[in-house]
Amino acid sequence: MAPVTVTRGLFGRLPSSGAEVEKFQLKSESVTVDIISLGCTITALQVHDRKGETADVVLGFDSLEGYLNKHPYFGAVVGRVANRIAKGNFSLEGKEYQLAINNGPNSIHGGINGFDKKLWTPEVLPNGVRFSLVSEDGEEGYPGELKVWVTYTLDRDELTVNYKAQTNKTTPINLTNHSYFNLAGHGAGSVYDHEVSIAAESYLPVDDTMIPTGEVASVQGTCFDLKKPVVLGEQLEKFQIDGFDHNFCVTLQEEQRYCARISHPPSGRSLEVGTTLPGVQFYTANFLDGSLKGKEGAVYPKHSAFCLETQNWPDAVNKPNFPDGLLRPGEEYNHTAWFKFSAA
Repeated sequence: MAPVTVTRGLFGRLPSSGAEVEKFQLKSESVTVDIISLGCTITALQVHDRKGETADVVLGFDSLEGYLNKHPYFGAVVGRVANRIAKGNFSLEGKEYQLAINNGPNSIHGGINGFDKKLWTPEVLPNGVRFSLVSEDGEEGYPGELKVWVTYTLDRDELTVNYKAQTNKTTPINLTNHSYFNLAGHGAGSVYDHEVSIAAESYLPVDDTMIPTGEVASVQGTCFDLKKPVVLGEQLEKFQIDGFDHNFCVTLQEEQRYCARISHPPSGRSLEVGTTLPGVQFYTANFLDGSLKGKEGAVYPKHSAFCLETQNWPDAVNKPNFPDGLLRPGEEYNHTAWFKFSAA
């Protein structure tokens, strides 16, 4: 097997400071992935189809400017807490904390100036790149100085993302990558022809502001029963739903790595996603509306991509019955996600 090559170059400069945003390209025989130091963002991901033709299967922009303007977290690492916190409010060790409200009445994806908007410090590895960041105590309203490391490594057809963090005060944390995938190619239109399966017996119902109600509900007999593969467009039509934006409660046996599989029968491409965390947010790009100009002038309409955000359950800091979402001094947050591509 040919080894993975890692190349490093300039992607652009921040207009405010002139600081360099670097691009790292990890390349194996079957996968090429581009990642920039702004937000640890995956900007391109080339994979083969069954005929050996390559396509870039993630949504994004050709230049830095696109990532500096408002966009829906394309390819970025989001934190300090991914997903929503109800009313941006939580109580910890007897103290109340208020975060920025940036999603209806709630806080989402780390606030106004979250990890997706930070310039991370890169370090090249033999088969990947590691990014580090220090989030100051009180940043975006969160307690504690948090040191974070996000490491991308490529091995043949599998991209691994490892997240580590340490804190000097107890703090909520939930890190994920927010890539938008379309296995037909990033500008190919809707993902209705993709087949989806998620290994989850239960999911989290949400209120009308997308906050989990606290109930852990069975998927049985509902649109959320994706244990066997379904064609996405047919599932949306059958259950008359506008799309998915829900946390699936992953049930993995010890020997299982993957919690979800999405395939695109016309091209033969498929993606398997694995995680060490108890949840995955399945999102069908319900809020894309075609107004963003993407790579090569592509337009990204509603339902033109899907996200599988490996995560702890949303609003865990306010839900005592959810898996603990806190990191304490002396502990290490250490979680891994895997993205494995194939063509058949």
